[in-house]
Amino acid sequence: MTFDYNSTRNKLILAEYGRNVQNMVAYICTLPTKEERNRHAQVVIDLMGFLNPHLRDVADFKHKLWDHLHIISDFKIDVDCPYPVPTADVLNVKPDALPYPQQRIRYKHYGKTVEVLIKQARSIEDPQRKQAMVQSIANFMKMAYVTWNKDSVTDETIISDLKDLSNGELILEDNVNLNKVDVRPAPTSMRPKNVQKNGTQNGKNRQNSNNRNGGNRPKNTGKRY
Repeated sequence: MTFDYNSTRNKLILAEYGRNVQNMVAYICTLPTKEERNRHAQVVIDLMGFLNPHLRDVADFKHKLWDHLHIISDFKIDVDCPYPVPTADVLNVKPDALPYPQQRIRYKHYGKTVEVLIKQARSIEDPQRKQAMVQSIANFMKMAYVTWNKDSVTDETIISDLKDLSNGELILEDNVNLNKVDVRPAPTSMRPKNVQKNGTQNGKNRQNSNNRNGGNRPKNTGKRY
């Protein structure tokens, strides 16, 4: 068997094992007998498992180590592997393309979930349970509207859109009050550390204010009168 030892020194394959492991694998490929190669390969396998203990949590981690051994050798190592020997083709297999959902959403700010919920609500036969679900859908629609538009919305608008999306089957009474939704300000943790809620800076402004207001105060000499 001929193996170009220097070719493996130019590029690092599976860098998590390091250059030394790669050099060991390259050396194993140059050994003349399979018995020697098998013995040294088992030592390298144990070393690879020691260097990457997280692989022990993977099912059949020994199989993965042997696959990595063949990958590091560029599939040129000739040893008795206890598992099916992988080939270079398995590294170049492209996954099947996932079909992208091409669905038209009538009101994009409500999302596709609202349309699915409306479809489920239309199939409910119990009037009381159906009405409760319809009101929950309307509350969700109001929350989604405010989330994407950053603006207030009237209950009449939500009720009208719900009626339109359900083809007139789901109707809420005009006197129904939906849950109040407010646009919350950014949390305090997202604000700069040197800015308070009122927009002033901490530390420097407060210190300058103290210097201006109390700079002329008499010093305490410690004398008692």
